Amino acid sequence: MEWASQLCENRHIGSKMTDSKYFTTTKKGEIFELKAELNSDKKEKKKEAVKKVIASMTVGKDVSALFPDVVNCMQTDNLELKKLVYLYLMNYAKSQPDMAIMAVNTFVKDCEDPNPLIRALAVRTMGCIRVDKITEYLCEPLRKCLKDEDPYVRKTAAVCVAKLHDINAQLVEDQGFLDTLKDLISDSNPMVVANAVAALSEIAESHPNSNLLDLNPQSINKLLTALNECTEWGQIFILDCLANYSPRDDRESQSICERVTPRLSHANSAVVLSAVKVLMKFMEMLPKDLDYYGTLLKKLAPPLVTLLSAEPELQYVALRNINLIVQKRPEILKHEMKVFFVKYNDPIYVKLEKLDIMIRLASQANIAQVIYSNNLYQTYTV
Repeated sequence: MEWASQLCENRHIGSKMTDSKYFTTTKKGEIFELKAELNSDKKEKKKEAVKKVIASMTVGKDVSALFPDVVNCMQTDNLELKKLVYLYLMNYAKSQPDMAIMAVNTFVKDCEDPNPLIRALAVRTMGCIRVDKITEYLCEPLRKCLKDEDPYVRKTAAVCVAKLHDINAQLVEDQGFLDTLKDLISDSNPMVVANAVAALSEIAESHPNSNLLDLNPQSINKLLTALNECTEWGQIFILDCLANYSPRDDRESQSICERVTPRLSHANSAVVLSAVKVLMKFMEMLPKDLDYYGTLLKKLAPPLVTLLSAEPELQYVALRNINLIVQKRPEILKHEMKVFFVKYNDPIYVKLEKLDIMIRLASQANIAQVIYSNNLYQTYTV
């Protein structure tokens, strides 16, 4: 659920909410007590009441009856309290759509708040409220946030466009938000670029022939520049986007490969596999007699081998990808047969993938190794 993921994100709030007093069993008449506390003139008492409401909501208690009282607490400068109210709103807006309209004016106001954290919080919550009735009221605040001076607000607004598109695709197109997202690919901030790419990629999945990511050498250069500075998940989105680009010639292909290759040493296995995907595609355009082609082949093997030292679940994902790579370019791993030897404690799904890869890599030069590994496995499993 959206509110649950937001709850995990706000760790500094969560750390204060670990106090067991917020999670005690509901007493008879507690809803009426909370209602009174939520309407208290004392700010601290009001905040404590909202914390109790969120705690009850977290453990599955129905506190929807307090919707108007909690929403009234949105009118505050306290960021912690506002976050808690927004969490409540995200959870109950769908079941209380008529009440959710009460929050629209506050969203509009918060999107113009001097504090960029509040502006970003407002636009993020807007994207999580999946209520058709209020989406049209949120278009203008979203438009402003997409052009906000603060990159944190812009990157949050970019993701909001994808969420809004999922609710009302026609509205997003009519409002010109897709064009604004395309413009954000040229943004000066790498995180904004990554989020714009992520949003466009998600939207493109529901419109396969829309050509939303119309890439050209200029935009590719922007993406490659952002690749060095954004987070690991931003890198994955950018790399997956690059994999859909068709270079003009072998020189451009080599240039892209050179800038993507450093990602092979990344600690995140998803980044490594996304980089391999890009390199595998662009290698198609490189002449095989080129020195760089041979160098690139040698660079691809070590990161793939490293992935096989991870836990079994990650090993399996890596092996599935390696299987595809071996089918296309067996020369990349032809000298790495030993890493695919089956171990006695490998799960069955890992063993089967390893055996399949060994069969594909088997040749006159390494058949003795294959036979030896199988004999060794049988010795230890008898």
